[in-house]
Amino acid sequence: MHPAPSVIVFSVLSGMGFGYLAFLGIGVVQPVGWAAFFLWGLGYALAVVGLMAATFHLGNPQRALKAFSQWRSSWLSREAWVSVAALITLAPVALSDWLGLGWPRGLGIVGAVLALGTVFTTSMIYTQIKAVPRWHHWITPVMFLAFALTGGAIMAGQVWAAALAAGLGAVLLAVWQIGDGQFARAGVTLGSATGLQRIGEASVFELPHTGGNYLLREMIFLVGRKHGLKLRGIALIFGAVLPAVLVLVVPGAWGIALAAVAHLIGAFAARWLFFAEAEHVVGLYYGMR
Repeated sequence: MHPAPSVIVFSVLSGMGFGYLAFLGIGVVQPVGWAAFFLWGLGYALAVVGLMAATFHLGNPQRALKAFSQWRSSWLSREAWVSVAALITLAPVALSDWLGLGWPRGLGIVGAVLALGTVFTTSMIYTQIKAVPRWHHWITPVMFLAFALTGGAIMAGQVWAAALAAGLGAVLLAVWQIGDGQFARAGVTLGSATGLQRIGEASVFELPHTGGNYLLREMIFLVGRKHGLKLRGIALIFGAVLPAVLVLVVPGAWGIALAAVAHLIGAFAARWLFFAEAEHVVGLYYGMR
């Protein structure tokens, strides 16, 4: 699949933002005064900027509000509703921390569940697509949630974020191990797609057309194995290994900042690969498999 920058920015920033808001909501960190204003504002900024970035991938961004109308059948629509519910529910908790009102954190717990629910609905947008076997697996939502929880814990300045980072590293290895064989396990071939497998092995004699089209542009993207392995290394080291070390070794705000930046670099590399390595079955018709 074509790794569109807007979707990568959306999924990475919103995931990290909602993960951080979840930890703020349950009170893992309970800042007060202007510190609360800054930290809650940072979480909201990441989540909202990420959600806004998604609209740039729409054919007509002005119609983004129509996404709310399809909640019965669309995970994208469910994501829209759950994300708004999370942001609204957490607002009184943020206000209480900022002004020192001391309100009970019941809404914070509900908001945290909704925040992680937003990340889950985002992951299901991709998991539900049977035509992309690499995504159509339970490991996809696990990966999205692992990134959200790890990024959120790092930004919350928790030492145990190192354990979550280690878990994220294991999840990434599992994602690549499972994903590399998903297309073959799906049993999809040009013969099964065309129904010609009954009379022999089907192959592409000639491309359907000589010019480019939407399918070639959006659904088919080839990444070299050498580059893929290099990016996997970057994603693993920066997304999981380095943040774990920095959280444990570098104390205070500097450790949090450096770990968060390193984690973001790894998250962007992993998410780029998430799209670039995903093979859509339509590529079979163009001899791209």
